[in-house]
Amino acid sequence: MTKRNLTVQLDADVVRRARVVAAKRGTSVSALVARELDALVAREERYEDAQRRAFELLSEPAATGTSRWTRDEIYAERLDRPAR
Repeated sequence: MTKRNLTVQLDADVVRRARVVAAKRGTSVSALVARELDALVAREERYEDAQRRAFELLSEPAATGTSRWTRDEIYAERLDRPAR
């Protein structure tokens, strides 16, 4: 994997506190930022993949032989009454 430099501007207090966190973890601020950005990108990719799969499933026609429920049947349990 090729590494690239990235310059960011942060509030001085954030940098100071980040250095403390990095020291406690035995790493650098740069490594902390890299790890967090990597996790952010991975979460975003998983979300987009799940969203794409959900849209694909929703766009597929329902399998034949599946039940069709009435509105009363769907809400009967919530309303604590038998379906008609």
